[in-house]
Amino acid sequence: MKDIQLCGMGNGLVDLQYMIPTETMAEFGMMKGEMRLIDDNERNRINEFFNEHNYTICSGGSAANSVIAFAQLGGKAAYSTVLGNDDFGHFYASEFRELNIELSADIIENNPTGTCYIFIAPDSERTMLTYLGATAQFSTKNVDEDIIARSEWVYIEGYKFSQQSSTDAVYKAIDYSKKHNTKIAFTFSDVFITENFRENVEKAYQQADLVFCNANEAMSFTGENSFENAKKKIFDSIENAVITNGEKGSSIKMGNEIFDIPAYPATPLDSTGAGDMFAGAFLYGMIVENDIHFAGHLASLCSAKIVSKLGARMDDNYDEIKQQIRELL
Repeated sequence: MKDIQLCGMGNGLVDLQYMIPTETMAEFGMMKGEMRLIDDNERNRINEFFNEHNYTICSGGSAANSVIAFAQLGGKAAYSTVLGNDDFGHFYASEFRELNIELSADIIENNPTGTCYIFIAPDSERTMLTYLGATAQFSTKNVDEDIIARSEWVYIEGYKFSQQSSTDAVYKAIDYSKKHNTKIAFTFSDVFITENFRENVEKAYQQADLVFCNANEAMSFTGENSFENAKKKIFDSIENAVITNGEKGSSIKMGNEIFDIPAYPATPLDSTGAGDMFAGAFLYGMIVENDIHFAGHLASLCSAKIVSKLGARMDDNYDEIKQQIRELL
């Protein structure tokens, strides 16, 4: 029985968010706006360098953020990942229990829970240094066939292609999805993924029922140097796709229909989780409300709200947001 509407599969990361001046980033030696993986040595250096800086903490990972948004909007959700047997891992699991999301997370002993250090500059641009830790061990044995079988949709993040074991797990999840008639949504995640793991992205892209990407990822993936050309190439090659383009809004193709959704006004503070929120809200509108027009506008409004605050989690009343969209349409 399909008693789960959306199951996410992605990294299990605890987000640590710092608001710091650009010159502090330069002093540490990071490049503003970059996204890259770090090792134990750099993780230790970050912890020492930023020891006296304040930060906020929440459970995260790209697909996790989308699943959380989906659940907070009212959808029935699950999430599959791995965690370490430490304080961060226990914190992560407790947050998912509080959010009423079914968590399938094997515990990896002697390996810390993954952490994502997010540094937010005064102009709201984020820099992300990610220590995968335990989540790098995600493999085919951690793919929960039962949860996939119970789900209407599975949502897979491209970040899983950064490790061979989790790449194999993605293909196993796709196989289970096909076996159990579970639809597949796939997100490119980042230009880092499209540029470094192009072959794997292409394979998942061809097997997905719905693809999410932003303008930069679309241009990187297609090799086009303009948004319009990249959009055309993607829309011509697959049946269903969602392409976001920041303050210019988003373009959605579902079958033979194309929807152009405007961006809602925002005062940018932190861009962390904007794309994740868009995907989670869109999936809610599509799966639960069964209305693509509603889904696009809901996703656009929720994204505007998320960039106007610190962190990837909204504090707003979701029922009021849904009602606002219904009144606008």
